[in-house]
Amino acid sequence: MAVHPQVRTVAEAFLQDADTEAPGLVDGLYLTGSVALCDYRPHASDVDFVVVTSRRITDADRAALRRVHSRMRSRFPRPQFNGIHVTWDDLTADPLSCGPVVSVLGGRFRAKASADVNPVTWHILAEKGVPVRGPLPVELDVWDEREGLRAWSLGNLDEHWRRWRAKAGRLITPRGMAALGSLAPSWGVLSVSRLHFTLRTGEITSKSGAGLYALHAFPERWERIVNECLRIRRNSRLPSLYESALARRRAALDYIEMVLDDALTPNPA
Repeated sequence: MAVHPQVRTVAEAFLQDADTEAPGLVDGLYLTGSVALCDYRPHASDVDFVVVTSRRITDADRAALRRVHSRMRSRFPRPQFNGIHVTWDDLTADPLSCGPVVSVLGGRFRAKASADVNPVTWHILAEKGVPVRGPLPVELDVWDEREGLRAWSLGNLDEHWRRWRAKAGRLITPRGMAALGSLAPSWGVLSVSRLHFTLRTGEITSKSGAGLYALHAFPERWERIVNECLRIRRNSRLPSLYESALARRRAALDYIEMVLDDALTPNPA
């Protein structure tokens, strides 16, 4: 699979530096996220990765990786190189039993974190992962169960996105002010649409794919905000569909609340 030159540059820079700092540690490097889902957008996307090692990471390995990722952050402030470091054995089991691992989130190194250790990451790796180093994903033994994917998606909507919606709903807060921009509303609207898609189909789609799904899955009144978020996602030069950032923010928050209620309200027996 061909990847954007920017993505290739970032991935190869990581491997070169990691091999120098910790020879033999990185057995596999796979790209997930928007790159694997054929929806990489240079103005908005991160480069999401799964690094695989054959041994548990030692304190010395952890220190070396911290140095590598610190340099990556300096060299490539955008796109951010975000992901997790796991073992081949970790991939064979339910990710929720994996526990915290070395990871990079928001461009920042974390010695023990678990944000991206989840069934979505495992599923994308198994189905569509882009190998930069290591066997093809079809040759790997990766845990991939639809019910686990559905349960995690439901929990993510209920826990993460309800909190996100509540914080973004308060204007005079960092998250509320961010929602006046273009990327935060687009990210929120398309992200909850992706999770709704997974709950309905048992599959995973890209943010752009989720927007197209939403245009058919929800009533016509929501088409304007979905099309606006797709316009932003595509980095289109067409004018905004809203007369003001406040109006777009309000529409995005209302849409997110609607999707949450639709997904989380039990169906009557």
